[in-house]
Amino acid sequence: MGGQISLAEQYRRSGKRARRTTFMLVLPLLAFLVVSFVLPIGSMLMRSFDDSTVADILPRTAAALRSWDGKGRPPFSAYSALADDLSRANRTGQIGKVATRMNFERAGMRSLIIKTAREARGFVPPYAQAFNQVDLQWSDPEVWGALRHASAVATSGYYVSALDQTRKADGTWVPKPEEEQIYLTLFARTLVVAAGVTALCFLLGYPLAYYIAHLDERRRNLVLILVLLPFWTSLLVRTTAWIALLQTNGVVNDVIASVAGEEARMALIHNMTGTIIAMTHILLPFMVLPTYSVMLSVPPALKRAAVSLGAPPWTAFWRVYFPMTLPGAAAGGLLVFILALGYYITPALVGGRTGQLISNMIEFHMKTSLNWGLAAALGGLLLAAVLVLYVFYARLVGMNRLRLG
Repeated sequence: MGGQISLAEQYRRSGKRARRTTFMLVLPLLAFLVVSFVLPIGSMLMRSFDDSTVADILPRTAAALRSWDGKGRPPFSAYSALADDLSRANRTGQIGKVATRMNFERAGMRSLIIKTAREARGFVPPYAQAFNQVDLQWSDPEVWGALRHASAVATSGYYVSALDQTRKADGTWVPKPEEEQIYLTLFARTLVVAAGVTALCFLLGYPLAYYIAHLDERRRNLVLILVLLPFWTSLLVRTTAWIALLQTNGVVNDVIASVAGEEARMALIHNMTGTIIAMTHILLPFMVLPTYSVMLSVPPALKRAAVSLGAPPWTAFWRVYFPMTLPGAAAGGLLVFILALGYYITPALVGGRTGQLISNMIEFHMKTSLNWGLAAALGGLLLAAVLVLYVFYARLVGMNRLRLG
């Protein structure tokens, strides 16, 4: 009949309705992820290279320096423009914002800008001489270069600082003096600590997951409760407990002293040793659970079959069982590594000065120095490292091999 709908068309419409229903069910979750995850990260990345403070408050200076190539003296129009902009910013109370922003670009610029702004109202031609009478730093092209770089709306200056570099007046990147290089050292330390904690979690977590997976159901549930027990306690409480355990007169050192004498007490707190111990304990469940869930999906008969065919137990484990559980261990390792990269509470409390990671420096710039642009740039580099790691994991292990549960 003409009005009859074919079975294929009915199936297509049914599938379309099912997809629409599924999308509506996950829509609240998508909205939550956008609001709580995508937008904050996007805002952070924007703040890392978008800063119009100087361009908005010193517009004539920004325009005058735009055509300067950073070589030799800046154009004379820049002197008069800066004198007018500083005088107006001082009257409107905005000079503090400019001074703070310029100090992020070059150390010592805050006092120079504020001092010059107080005198700028009385400047008369020749303006170059008037600036030099206030401070001879204005004869240094690098000072004007810093002003030129900061006056750009889109700036790479925060990433330059995050990579322990500085920019010359002409825009060339040069490394900072070795004694001033801190961020690359912290990045390297963070990567090493995260890799070390991941390796320790694997060495401790894989055997534990194997043991749990081969228990009977009643004992398996009991051991799983013990593994999950740390999640029922605040991270701050667990970290504080490690401080009590690892301090010089703590439980661990008391046990060591009772066995080997008082002189055997070890420095386990306020250093990298304490940081690694505490982080390994806190992150160990994130390795155990994915590995255990994949182990449950491996049929025990496969290993028995390999043994029955003449393979020694170790060969059967290594050639048959381990490759099938590797996706779970890799997923747990990726999770532990990413979490370790961003840890800052445990290193701050247990690690002390020598146990700090890059996340502690990000927290410092967010709360103390208020250099949010540099904090965002450091966070952006950390995010890039995570994305590179994820791509490497996807190529090495293959997401199609990951079957949890």
